Amino acid sequence: MAQVDYSALDDPNISTNSFYPRQGWTPTPDGVQDYTINVGNDGGGGEEIGLSCRFFPVGNGSPTILFFYGNGETAVDYNSIAPMYNQIGVNFFVADYRGYGKSGGSPSFTTMLSDANTVLEAMQIVLGASGYHGPVYVMGRSMGRHSAFELAAKENPAIRGVIIESGRPSLGQFTSGLAPQQAQELEEAYRAKAASISIPVLVIHGEVDTLAPLKDAEEMFQSFASKDKKMLMVPGAGHNDLLFKGLDEYFTAIRDFVFG
Repeated sequence: MAQVDYSALDDPNISTNSFYPRQGWTPTPDGVQDYTINVGNDGGGGEEIGLSCRFFPVGNGSPTILFFYGNGETAVDYNSIAPMYNQIGVNFFVADYRGYGKSGGSPSFTTMLSDANTVLEAMQIVLGASGYHGPVYVMGRSMGRHSAFELAAKENPAIRGVIIESGRPSLGQFTSGLAPQQAQELEEAYRAKAASISIPVLVIHGEVDTLAPLKDAEEMFQSFASKDKKMLMVPGAGHNDLLFKGLDEYFTAIRDFVFG
């Protein structure tokens, strides 16, 4: 895939109206490990920026999911959800974006993508040094799809598969305020990037999601180049209540995907 210049989406007005950063952190739970991953600075010098990350391990040989969450969430919001991944035999590594959790800096679209690459590389190094050698999967929920698409489209041999939850192949609010022609060109390039994904894919989506309509997710699913793709539609679920509406189905689908 040719590199696409998304720098127009870094306009401060777009970032201010598109990101909803929340600060916050909690003491490290027993058996959990916290990391800070250095991602450089905001440009023009200044202090180094660290992203806060939390790792919920279950076994050295177990698969690891690198998770990118939805807008307005933080890594520590997953303190109660991560053990459910552990229960199906999966290590769970969740990274904050710039300005979220206890990370430094301010979020922007292009740094969200570049930071995803840095986080993956750093995670592989720190986990490898600690003896974790299982396969790596990438998962993006809602806004986290941007990071997941970024990594999955590169056909990195380190990534065994990708999971998209409540996502769609659209830049969404990030094109707000752009000239229609520019917005259309960026959207088309973005859809092509998502469609190019050829590694195994699992899509999980709510039947009555109004923020990312099911039709968009179904079209995304069909467009993936991957020959190994599965989709779970959770009946009666919207954008933010999939675990409430279909907890067992949700984790059964993930378990079957990573161990299948």
